[in-house]
Amino acid sequence: QVQLVESGGGLVQAGGSLRLSCVASGGTFSMYHMGWFRQAPGKEREFVAVISWGGVNTRYSDPVKGRFTISRDNAKNTVYLQMTSLKPEDTAVYYCAAGRAYGSFITARSIELWGQGTLVTVSL
Repeated sequence: QVQLVESGGGLVQAGGSLRLSCVASGGTFSMYHMGWFRQAPGKEREFVAVISWGGVNTRYSDPVKGRFTISRDNAKNTVYLQMTSLKPEDTAVYYCAAGRAYGSFITARSIELWGQGTLVTVSL
């Protein structure tokens, strides 16, 4: 069973950058599409980005498009989320997710595995 562990969260000023990492262990990482969701205080969890198992296809939510980049290194069992031009509204707990259905990944219904989350706080 694959387990996901995120890291890289923290406090950053608006306009700054952070890179989140998610390391998978205990299974075949490359068979999963990987992505990120986030949950802000008082809000529902929302889709951020997804990358296909081979790294060829990516998709982003509108609020982060052009500012965030998702990538993966299957040799290191790791998926990354490079976040730039951060805004206070990006403040949330960011969750790594894995699933084998790319088309429905953004709905979270096909997510099979979740990480524990890492907090990103963007200050003015």
